[in-house]
Amino acid sequence: MLFLSNPATAQQHNYKVIAYYTGDGDALGQHPLDKLTHVIYSFMRLKNDTLTVANEKQAENLKKIVAYKKQYPHLKIMVSIGGWGGCGPCSDLFASEQHRKTFAKTTVALFEQYGVDGLDLDWEYPAIEGYPGHKYTPEDRQNFTELVKTLRQEMGDKYLLTFAAGGFDQFLEESVDWAAIMPHLDFVNLMTYDLTSGFSKYTGHHTPLHSNKKQKQSTSNCVQWLLRHKVPSEKLIIGAAFYARIWEDVRDVEHGLYQGGQFKTSVPYKNFDAYFSAEKGYKYYFDKKSKAPYYYNAKDYLFATFDDKTSIALKVKYLKKKQLGGIMFWELSQDTRTNGLVEEIDRQLKSK
Repeated sequence: MLFLSNPATAQQHNYKVIAYYTGDGDALGQHPLDKLTHVIYSFMRLKNDTLTVANEKQAENLKKIVAYKKQYPHLKIMVSIGGWGGCGPCSDLFASEQHRKTFAKTTVALFEQYGVDGLDLDWEYPAIEGYPGHKYTPEDRQNFTELVKTLRQEMGDKYLLTFAAGGFDQFLEESVDWAAIMPHLDFVNLMTYDLTSGFSKYTGHHTPLHSNKKQKQSTSNCVQWLLRHKVPSEKLIIGAAFYARIWEDVRDVEHGLYQGGQFKTSVPYKNFDAYFSAEKGYKYYFDKKSKAPYYYNAKDYLFATFDDKTSIALKVKYLKKKQLGGIMFWELSQDTRTNGLVEEIDRQLKSK
């Protein structure tokens, strides 16, 4: 018997829209959860080799967050470990087969206790320098592979397993064995932000879509590297930043772009209108090559790099063109409650 499918239905993509979230369980409901596919609650605690909640407040938040699945049955709730500064013991801990096994068992036990759908590993970083003072060794690369395999074996197909990857060349080349881990992972969250980090003594785009002559690190640079290394496109989730990074003492040359300076602070997207006002001296610019916006304040010598609706729209168009798995962002509580960046992602995903 011949079945004719509806072409419009057959060509639809189930793009993932993944929100990292560090906020309050009650406040989560004030965001457009119908426009998200996954929420990754960050960060759980590593107590010795056991995955657990940090305290009673976090336990209550997790229960409230998971409860939103009743109202939004499509929504997957995951938890994350690590983060910047949160994986100090990871190099030693995951070097041990017994510790990996215990971690995997306690992870599944936490899932069962709270009704969680999966784990996102955010070790920053295996085998290369990450948070200042945190141990890293060349053996981390293979130990990360063994950790992923152990987790998948314990989880089976019941739970999601993902990880957050640095979006820059050194991570891509040295930190993990892509061919070995990707068959065991549902997708990878590419941290294609902070590509000009707070440690940099020069300004630059921190979350650009494309590279330019002065800055190689970008979203497309990361994606193209992974595609060349046979990572399935549908498992690649590109990253967006719901915050700006600001440098001070930046001279008025090229509107502050690629100039010397000192990292000053970060500003959430929900505060952009108040913080980056023309009255305070900020002027908006857009790098057409990198598809990246920035502000410069010539009065106070301040430079800001960020994502906004324009750059977010271009990132969504890029992921659709490349048939990637979706987009994630850090982090949901930094968005405006209405007409924010989540809504822009949704609009662009639904547009032709």
